[in-house]
Amino acid sequence: MTALVRWHVGPWTTRGTRVGEELVPGRRRTNDELNFDVVGLARILGRRLSGRDELQVRLWQNELRPTHTRQCGVHTLADPSNAQLLHETAQEALAWLGERAPAGYEFVLTDAVELRPLHDLSAAVVAVDAVVELADVPLPAARLATAHVCRTATGAWYAGDAVCNWSGPHSTSDEAVAVVRRARHELVDQLRAAGRNDLADTASRWPDVPVESD
Repeated sequence: MTALVRWHVGPWTTRGTRVGEELVPGRRRTNDELNFDVVGLARILGRRLSGRDELQVRLWQNELRPTHTRQCGVHTLADPSNAQLLHETAQEALAWLGERAPAGYEFVLTDAVELRPLHDLSAAVVAVDAVVELADVPLPAARLATAHVCRTATGAWYAGDAVCNWSGPHSTSDEAVAVVRRARHELVDQLRAAGRNDLADTASRWPDVPVESD
C-alpha cells in the first residue's frame, strides 16, 4: 500500500485529552490511549510491524484496555519510560500515515488524527474540500462536489461522504462518478458567480473523484 484509497476528511481516531488538560472519563481518551489509537490506526491501514513490535503493541493493549467494555479516558501506562516509547512509536506511525495521505491532503495530530485539505492554491493538486473551505460562502453544489464514490454490500454505488449518501443507488461506479463531476462543474460556476475566480481556476488541478471499491 503506497497511498490511501479509503478515506474521509475529518478525525480518524477518537478525541483525546491533551497533555496538561483535565481528564474526561468516558468521553476523551488519555494521552496514552490516544497514542495507542494512532499506532492502531496505522496498523489497520496496512502498516506492518516486526514480531517484537507486535508483542509490544499487545502489552500496551493489555494495560490500556484491560477489558473489552472498559471505560476510556482513565487508563495510563504505569512506567513513564514505557509511555515515552509509546509516544515515539505513535510519532513513527503518524509519519507513516503522512506519507500516504491522498494528494492535496495531510494527516495532522491535534486531539485526534485528522485528515485535512491543504490550502495551498499553487500546489500541483488542490483538494475540492480546500476550495470550499477557502470560499467561505454558500455553495449549493459543494456537498456533492466533495463527495467520494463507494459500493455498498448490496452492490449498489453511491456518492456521498463518510456519514451519508447524497446520490444513488447507481448501477455502476462510472454513473456515480459522473454525478460528482457534474456537481464539480456546477461548483466552478458558483465560485465564479461569487467572485472567486482564483478558486474556480484551480479546477484543472482537482484530484480525481475518489472511488472505494469495497
